[in-house]
Amino acid sequence: MGKIERNPVDKHCEKKLNERHVDRPEKVNGALIKRLNRIEGQVRGIKGMIERNVYCDDILIQIAAVQSAMKGVAKLLLESHMHTCIVSKIKSGDEDVVDEFLKTIDRMIK
Repeated sequence: MGKIERNPVDKHCEKKLNERHVDRPEKVNGALIKRLNRIEGQVRGIKGMIERNVYCDDILIQIAAVQSAMKGVAKLLLESHMHTCIVSKIKSGDEDVVDEFLKTIDRMIK
């Protein structure tokens, strides 16, 4: 997957108009969008399989492939988050980010 570039600007995560935003490296955004576009196509394919009454086992295999692909997206985003937001906030003295991150991980593994 490669190493995530760290942005030298210490404004990785900030709040704008009641939304939190991140200064994520463009390379990471591009990789995430590319993966999500592929997944979107897979989901459309699954919908078509259902419309054509394709055998359930074949559809379930495709669903498993989408789930695996989504885990890949989550892994890439998690890696980027660690190298940007988490590191930046800890360096600035905001250790509450650790509890926030642990809650996120808990939700992810349920």
